[in-house]
This record gives sequence, C-alpha cells and structure tokens, in this order.
Amino acid sequence: MDRTTLEAGRARVAERAASLERELGSLAEQQSLTSHDDEHDPEGVTIAVQRAQLQGLLEAARVEIAELDRAVTRLDDGTYGFCATCGDPIAPERLEALPAATTCIRCAERRRRPRF
Repeated sequence: MDRTTLEAGRARVAERAASLERELGSLAEQQSLTSHDDEHDPEGVTIAVQRAQLQGLLEAARVEIAELDRAVTRLDDGTYGFCATCGDPIAPERLEALPAATTCIRCAERRRRPRF
C-alpha cells in the first residue's frame, strides 16, 4: 500500500461523507416543511428515522477519514504496515482489505476474544 492509494481511498470516503451531508441537509429541509407533530404524522417518523440513519453513516465516514489520515501519518513515519501491538508486519491482504489496520490478524483476533 502506498501513499497515493491511501489518499485515493481517503478522497472516496470524503466524497461519500460530503454526499451524506448533502442528503442530511435535504432531509432537514424536508422535515422543516412538514408537520412538527411526528406522533400523528406517518411521514414524520420516516424522516426522523432516515435522518438518524444518515447521521450514523456520516459519523462512520468521518471516523474512517480520521483512520486513513492516521494511516498516511504512519506511512510517512515508517510505521505503516507493522502491527502496533507486536511489531510484526501486517499481511498485505489485510492492508488491502483494511488500509487503516494497525494490528496484524493474530493480535486483532486476540483482542476480540472474550476473556473469562
């Protein structure tokens, strides 16, 4: 994975976030034009649900942008592609699937396992 690929991925996610923000703005405008009595307005609940879903997607996109920014920083300082936990190289296939990965698959699996 190189800087150009990471930055291209970041640009795609940033465009997705911008699109979600536009859609959210449009929904907010729709909501302002409809009845404010959501309890008795069947469309009111739908708009509120759509807005909540878009806000969740937008937050996820913002988190992904921040993760990709940190990946570019790691690339610049020479730590990209190495596990932050054990220091071993992260498999290229993992980086291809998750460009912002900070751990190798072994350490990621250890983290996910519940400890009893």
